[in-house]
Amino acid sequence: MALEMTYNHAMTAQAGLVYDGRYLAHDTGPDHCESPDRLEAIMSALDRAGVLARIQRIQPRPATPGEVCLVHSASHLERLARACRDGRAYMDVPDCMVCPASFDVALLAVGGVLVASDAVMQGQVARAFCAVRPPGHHAERERSLGFCLLNNVAIAARYLQQRWGLKRVLIVDWDVHHGNGTQHVFEDDPDVLYCSLHEHPAWNYPGTGWGNEDGTGAGVGATVNIPMLPGSGDPQYRQVFEQRLLPAAERFEPEFVLVSAGFDAHRVDPLARIELEDESFDWMLTSLMRLAERCCDGRLVSVLEGGYDLGVLRRCVSAHVRLLAGL
Repeated sequence: MALEMTYNHAMTAQAGLVYDGRYLAHDTGPDHCESPDRLEAIMSALDRAGVLARIQRIQPRPATPGEVCLVHSASHLERLARACRDGRAYMDVPDCMVCPASFDVALLAVGGVLVASDAVMQGQVARAFCAVRPPGHHAERERSLGFCLLNNVAIAARYLQQRWGLKRVLIVDWDVHHGNGTQHVFEDDPDVLYCSLHEHPAWNYPGTGWGNEDGTGAGVGATVNIPMLPGSGDPQYRQVFEQRLLPAAERFEPEFVLVSAGFDAHRVDPLARIELEDESFDWMLTSLMRLAERCCDGRLVSVLEGGYDLGVLRRCVSAHVRLLAGL
């Protein structure tokens, strides 16, 4: 049975920020681009910009096994725990590096997104950003992939359905790499609309997210993949956002918006060939905030995924959080 919703957007203006220094303990090694430096760059930029003093901090908690298993199998969770406990170098694939602390950090990342979702639903904050790691959108039910151990956003969507009784959850994923894991979880679910803009799968990891992948069974039409050719920039992104993504989202009438916010579609990111400038990330977020205002009293939680140029992270995430907070 759904809990009573206490959200009152008119009374809640402040945004929330999830961060914990323990996220830095996930050690991916000296040459891995998904490093603790990413969060250190983000937090130092937010501090220098004066944002930390004007935003509500949200303390994460570890997700429970039951919460993780809303998406992942118990065997996957146990394999991850064992890999970290036994001192293995990676989980499933070599780019998913782990260390002894990684299992606990992954649970804390998931739990941070769940606590942020609760805070928005309970009216404690209007919106929230989750500066968590490891990222999540490549992780499938039974395996870790692409730097991702557990699928933070997918678990949050299931949690919103299960704990809060929401019927329609929108996930917008603008990371430059297709969120194969999130699509994998929801492709047969008509109650979760998954919309992804990403570099064309013929040119970039993980090779999924073709335009004709639109869901299966009852979920046909609830997956919207928008592959972008290398060299696409601000005009191309804004065109498809306005002509394809936003109309699909409006028709869906979401009760909550989750954003898989990767910043690796920026023109200087080392892992892609998309040419976005800083301003496009601001524009996409502003568009989704307006959508959330129209459809679901502004309920929106944004979660860090990719983005591997530290200068871009400093600028773009700082602007992202300022927009969420109305600063």
